[in-house]
Amino acid sequence: MQEWRCETEDIFSGKTITERLDVPVRKVILTTLIRTAARIDLSRKKILRQSLDKALVARFVGGRGINSAILYEEVSAGIDPYSPENRIIFGTGPLTGTLSPGSGRYTVTSKSPLTGIHGDSNAGGFWGPELRFAGYDHLVIQGRAEKPVYLWINDGTIEIRDASHIWGKTTWETELMIKEELEDPDIQVASIGPAGENLVRYACIINNLWRAAGRTGMGAVMGSKNLKAIAVRGTKEVSVEKPDELMEYVRELNNLILKDPAYRLWSKYGTPGLINPANMLGILVSENDRRSTFADADKISGETFCEKYAVRSNACFNCPMHCGHFYVVDSENIISGGGPQFAALANLGSRCNNSDLESILRMNTMCNQQGLDVCSAGVALSFSMECFERGIITCYDTDGLELDWGNSQSMITVLEKISCREGFGDLLAEGAWRASQIIGKNSQKYAMTIKGADSPDYDPRALKGWGLAYAVSTRGGDHLRALPALELLNAPEEYKKLELPAIGDRFSYDKKAVMVKWHEDVRAIADSLEICKFLTRTTLLSPEYLVNLLRLVTGITMTSDQLLRAGERTINIERMFCVREGISRQHDTLPERYKKEPLPDGPGKGETINIEKMLDEYYTERGWDLKTGIPTIKKLNEIGLNKISESFQTKGLI
Repeated sequence: MQEWRCETEDIFSGKTITERLDVPVRKVILTTLIRTAARIDLSRKKILRQSLDKALVARFVGGRGINSAILYEEVSAGIDPYSPENRIIFGTGPLTGTLSPGSGRYTVTSKSPLTGIHGDSNAGGFWGPELRFAGYDHLVIQGRAEKPVYLWINDGTIEIRDASHIWGKTTWETELMIKEELEDPDIQVASIGPAGENLVRYACIINNLWRAAGRTGMGAVMGSKNLKAIAVRGTKEVSVEKPDELMEYVRELNNLILKDPAYRLWSKYGTPGLINPANMLGILVSENDRRSTFADADKISGETFCEKYAVRSNACFNCPMHCGHFYVVDSENIISGGGPQFAALANLGSRCNNSDLESILRMNTMCNQQGLDVCSAGVALSFSMECFERGIITCYDTDGLELDWGNSQSMITVLEKISCREGFGDLLAEGAWRASQIIGKNSQKYAMTIKGADSPDYDPRALKGWGLAYAVSTRGGDHLRALPALELLNAPEEYKKLELPAIGDRFSYDKKAVMVKWHEDVRAIADSLEICKFLTRTTLLSPEYLVNLLRLVTGITMTSDQLLRAGERTINIERMFCVREGISRQHDTLPERYKKEPLPDGPGKGETINIEKMLDEYYTERGWDLKTGIPTIKKLNEIGLNKISESFQTKGLI
């Protein structure tokens, strides 16, 4: 392994800094509070402070963008996601921890154990801001500790601490034990549960008990490194270029947010408020996606949840939306919070034909405690239920469990088995796609996955642009990569303002590629600034708001086009990471069910989706090769990724 030598340009002074740590250390005192990354090698017990390169910040902004660039540079093709050579990167953005509304986000990035390609996940709460208050923007972690450890980051100090006593504990127990051990209740903890320790391929990272970096198995990567948790305490300020102007602008933005109809939905019901609207639109996945409406939708809706179980709402750091909830299920004496999200209600509810809301809440709490992604867990369960119904698997395979549709008790038992990889749970811990490869017997057609990742919760047969977004997502099946909200809005004035064609007809293929590409670039910027998508979904959708926030916080002046170009750069570097792992046009597709089985009910009755009809237009918009789906030399050079272009040309790959 090469020695780490930090030779970068300090983004404030412009001076070149060279630092080197040659001897193993348990503790390193870091005194500077400029924008920094901490590099941690768990195998060698080495820690290094590194100033963020000014060019890196200018090209990728922060958060997701910088994470993706580091992952591309440092993780070579073919590395096993569980290898010590894989990186797991935690990144905040320039807005994180400031007055900017919804600025409590952070992104975790690694090569995904679920898909084998680019993986990342984004979470809210208070952990991300605390990392910035401690003086760091990014953590780049590699290697594997000899025994379980956790990181303790206390302002300028980073320690690698023994975690043997908390290995095997739930995320809730872990957070409490670390706070008691360090004697500070204000410490922010991001941790894995038993699912991450047991390398469940869709294990997630939990902070603040219920905020999840949920998708693509980031918790399993932590588990593979014997890294149980990262505890952070920071007392420093995040410097802002124009504090008075920022405060005034935030007042203006908050007024806009409070007047938005979306605010009334999110602040009262959170994302569970989407269950009934999705059902009415005929896009609510049901019965392993055989249907797009659910007869018992109202039983699992946000209205029912808030009426029967919600105690009070809660919010992430500095967010006016307060879309989360604490809830109590008296019959089981379960107390939780920050959820459930729409994803839990749909994947553990309608997708499995389960209308027992109490069981869904119980499973949601289990997933938070065990560190399981509710989306992938729900898809694995619904896949196994359809296989059971069709006789592909039997009670002999399922440890005697009857996996009938809506059998919530069996679902709970299977989730317990998944977390500890016991019996039938060991198979489903691989994820629906890998499980289908192991089962065979034509079961692959019932695994609702895209590039190995699990299909989202809206049925794309009645939402064509969302279907295209799922297919081309750089982390596999995912709705948040593009989140093309405009397809659901009949708002011609909004299209004109954003200089986009009218694209409101959700059953039409027309101009959907233009819409998806634009939304992807905007979402990449939101994730790089680390501002919540619930705010940028509607109220702050225009890039102009993000440009102004970036300028007031950092002093960096960009036009909307320049900021979108940074988002485009992020999408392309993620795509090239996937290309290195063998991804091409043939993988930009959807499960056969969506393409060949017409919807049997709802407003979209009779609809299928033809992805090929949109791919050529999408690749043209992106500047990617129509035959392969690989970014062209011209495009890579145009957006400043010349080094990547040269590397692929040398190897004859483009």
